[in-house]
Amino acid sequence: MSKILISACLSGFPVRYNGSDKKSVASYLDQWRQQSRLVAFCPELAAGFATPRPAAEIIPSQNGNAVIAQGASVMEATGADVTERYILGAWLTLQMAEQHGCRFALLTEGSPSCGSNVIYSGRFDGQQIAGNGVTAELLKAHGIEVFSDSNIDQLIARVEYTDRHENQRT
Repeated sequence: MSKILISACLSGFPVRYNGSDKKSVASYLDQWRQQSRLVAFCPELAAGFATPRPAAEIIPSQNGNAVIAQGASVMEATGADVTERYILGAWLTLQMAEQHGCRFALLTEGSPSCGSNVIYSGRFDGQQIAGNGVTAELLKAHGIEVFSDSNIDQLIARVEYTDRHENQRT
């Protein structure tokens, strides 16, 4: 049975930068929760950020891979450079995923940590650009399949396929 790392805010925990949650109403999450498949985790909280906290974006308009490669930074709207803490949060998330044997991750879209299709532009103007957050990039680089809350149907199909395939081998 496949384990799934899930952004804590998608599980209903009020840990987003503004103190809110982004609880997904997907019925599959309730089923997976009952089956103890979900591992809820927040990279920012793990790295020591408070809730609420200032908004942060990747600067210049890059993605998480550039942050990991030290070609971009994560900056708060206040001007504080929080790059190292975002990288730490990504590594702690990977460690948690590996400890629990997670093959998949369901992450919050738009976040400089968890965005897996789009992130904010780096100009604090509310615009989004194609890209991945720091945590999403690191998880992908280590073989964990990453999905966002906007493509949960793809995750459901992938988990069902993987479970069927594993059941056929046993």
